[in-house]
Amino acid sequence: MNPKVKTYQEDERIQRKRWIILVILNLFVFMSTLDSSIVNIALPVISKTMNLPIAKIQWVVSIYLIAICAFILLFGKLGDQYGKIRIFKTGMIIFLVGSLLCGFSTTLPFLLLFRIIQAVGASMTMANSQGIVTEIFPPTERGKALGLIGTFVSLGSIAGPSLGGLLVSAFGWEYIFWVNIPIGLLAISFGWRILPADLTFVKAKLDVLGSILFSVFIISLFSGLLLGQQFGYQDIRILGALILAVVTFIFFLWTESRTEQPMLQFSLFKNASFSLSILCGCLVFVSTFCFNIISPFYTQNILHLPPLSAGLLLMLFPITMSIVAPLSGALSDKIGSELLTFIGLVIMVIAQVGLSTLHASSSILFVGSLVAILGLGNGLFQSPNNSLVMSSVPRSQLGIAGSINSLIRNIGMVVGIAVATTTLFSVMSAKAGYRITGLIPNQPDIFIDGMHIVLMGSASICFVAALLTGMRLFKAKVAVRQQ
Repeated sequence: MNPKVKTYQEDERIQRKRWIILVILNLFVFMSTLDSSIVNIALPVISKTMNLPIAKIQWVVSIYLIAICAFILLFGKLGDQYGKIRIFKTGMIIFLVGSLLCGFSTTLPFLLLFRIIQAVGASMTMANSQGIVTEIFPPTERGKALGLIGTFVSLGSIAGPSLGGLLVSAFGWEYIFWVNIPIGLLAISFGWRILPADLTFVKAKLDVLGSILFSVFIISLFSGLLLGQQFGYQDIRILGALILAVVTFIFFLWTESRTEQPMLQFSLFKNASFSLSILCGCLVFVSTFCFNIISPFYTQNILHLPPLSAGLLLMLFPITMSIVAPLSGALSDKIGSELLTFIGLVIMVIAQVGLSTLHASSSILFVGSLVAILGLGNGLFQSPNNSLVMSSVPRSQLGIAGSINSLIRNIGMVVGIAVATTTLFSVMSAKAGYRITGLIPNQPDIFIDGMHIVLMGSASICFVAALLTGMRLFKAKVAVRQQ
């Protein structure tokens, strides 16, 4: 690289290869997302093979998500300090090693250990991919590039169930992990030749205490939320885990505000555009995963669709989103992101309200239309919102900004699932007159009552986000008129 070049955007060689670089980044975005969805369909087979109950084997999925959230801020910070591309490359290797070892696991403890290794690699790539894109792509193409990352996230969620089912049926559950190996090796072979050397570094000491406190906070919070669905939130162990999460989070905020070089720089949140975009992103993922956890029960147990038909119906959401996301990203480069995020959220509110009116005799066409509209709104929102997040921070903080954005996505998923299940079973228990943690045979009306409350709640969450973005849009227009 020419030593006179100060940014990737000034280097003609890098600019000629920028779309190839994006493909390499997206391959690992795809795989890390795929590994969140592909494992679910194999859980019954793994459970039978290892002779374990489903309640235990579900931690194969949960531990992956928890580990990503626990480490993602740390690797975003390390990316700013030691180079985002260097951390990304290291993450590629660790992810592949973890994937290989997962397939060789014969006991649950080893499988969970190797899933953590896999998650460490995934968090290293997730934390820095958006920052790399923001540094390499010019502002006129940034929204489109970030939109394509959103597309690959959606494609990972689409391909998971179908690809996982095919691999498990044809070869065995081990291949849901081993499928990453040829794709990853292909990405690494190109990545080592094409990915440029890092240009941006921040000289700072590693905030060890902050990293430990944040990890304890994430582990105790997610463990409490996930186990609370199984044992109830009144359980003393669950309450203890949630109290520990609150205490460690407060202590984390206190220490970070007094540390000279904190892992999480609160100055980022003084930027109103960054903070609002992060908050709205979190609210959208909470709302979306309220729908995601409810919809399989509704389509299969209330509409009585077979799993394949239910899967095809619900795939309208990620398919629509994967089509719209890159288009909205490209459009945001031309007209700005504020208007598109607002329109996307309004469409999501309309879709969620429509979904809250569904009942046992709703037509498949009507349900599919609402699912597709929800995907449309989500696709319109995600790419411009990512662009707002990453464009509002200086180059020296792109790594931590990208990791915060990815962290919010994962936290929103878990909180959405916890909110939806807690609300659903609380309403169902109140209707039935006793504690319920599952569907009641031959009483669909009780589930539908709970579903209506959950989806109206998720619509309300989206409405709050729409109000916030609407206020931002209004203020921006007023500012333009005053100039």
